[in-house]
Amino acid sequence: MANFVLVPGAWLGAWAWDEVAGLIREAGHAVYPVTLSGLAERQGDDAAKVSQTQHVDDIVAVVEDNDLREVVLAGHSYSGIPAGQAAARIGDRLRRVVYVDSNIPTDGKSFIDGSSDEGRAWLEGQIAESGGFWPPLEPADYVGQDLTDDAIATIVERSTPHPGRAISEPAQLVQPIGDLPTTYIKCLMDGAIPSSDVLEQLKSPSWELVDLGTGHWPMFSQPTELARIFLDLD
Repeated sequence: MANFVLVPGAWLGAWAWDEVAGLIREAGHAVYPVTLSGLAERQGDDAAKVSQTQHVDDIVAVVEDNDLREVVLAGHSYSGIPAGQAAARIGDRLRRVVYVDSNIPTDGKSFIDGSSDEGRAWLEGQIAESGGFWPPLEPADYVGQDLTDDAIATIVERSTPHPGRAISEPAQLVQPIGDLPTTYIKCLMDGAIPSSDVLEQLKSPSWELVDLGTGHWPMFSQPTELARIFLDLD
């Protein structure tokens, strides 16, 4: 039996994994969906100050507090950055890292650092204008990503502002991510080719690439297929 620790991307909470988690549990595994600090039910007065380091600590705490072994640690979108760092910190508790159409951590670089100059200016402007948060997306931003109208409505309704500090703070790696057993799931409707940093890591014999013919939020658009990929992992 594996222990699946599932970390949602920006603006989302553990609720985003409900359908996928149910399918994995039906197959006999344990699942620990994570809500990161400052998001969903973990919002608070100091949410804007929550750091990316705190998000790494959140993930490690789920593993250590529950004394988990054989951990499959999955990070979606933004959360690939803290999940990749947490994977190294949990040592021999780790079975595999799974990046779900996500960013990956680079030592000394933040989520924002992966953006173009135009993208950086836009993100920094959004954070400044919203009091230290990255505001959730609008319904139109989800069009063309294989999502039903109901799914889009649910995502928009339940999303919460993302702590700006978390996407501005650089990653701190304690081990090269290329050394860890890793699966990268590329959602093809969000771009058919992985980013250059992912392609570089895929040169490692420890990494494998899996394509999924859907959009950037597969836990909503193709939960059954995403769960199958998880369950088929070595």
